[in-house]
Amino acid sequence: MHRPVVTIAGSDPSGGAGLQADLKTFHQHGLYGMSVVTLLTAQNTQGVQGILDIPTEFVQQQLRAIVTDITPVAIKTGALGRPELIASVADSLGEFDCPVVVDPVMVSKHGHPLMAPEAVDVLREKLIPAAFLVTPNRHEAQQLTGLEICDIASMQAAAQRIRDLGAKNVLLKSGTIDG
Repeated sequence: MHRPVVTIAGSDPSGGAGLQADLKTFHQHGLYGMSVVTLLTAQNTQGVQGILDIPTEFVQQQLRAIVTDITPVAIKTGALGRPELIASVADSLGEFDCPVVVDPVMVSKHGHPLMAPEAVDVLREKLIPAAFLVTPNRHEAQQLTGLEICDIASMQAAAQRIRDLGAKNVLLKSGTIDG
């Protein structure tokens, strides 16, 4: 069997993001992808029409079902949405001795919120410290740090603040910024 990895993320039925995109990426890199569904979206290439949260207890049940059978060599998180789910996932990650990649998905690429505003503090306090790598985009990094990211220096400062939260590594995806 290929090396097993698990994504704990939301579902995008159009396949462009979420656990579907993660599973495609895992496959392209010769990994055996497994998934724990945290939320369902009704979306397409035009936007998000609806979101349905999966109960925290069922998310945990999915994760336990996977890991009691197949031990992952890495875990990636995506859209978690609610403070109680973020805390629950963060607590579970302490049981694993493998790298954790945290993609702090807060908003869809169409601008639809995927994380409750009150969840940001839980993300900062519980999930980021468990991360081997945090991969925020510029807008997520701004929300996590309170810094406006407009150039390389502010990007570096934001990455350092995220490291100061406990992340071992940060890959800040900035898009296009000036000097």
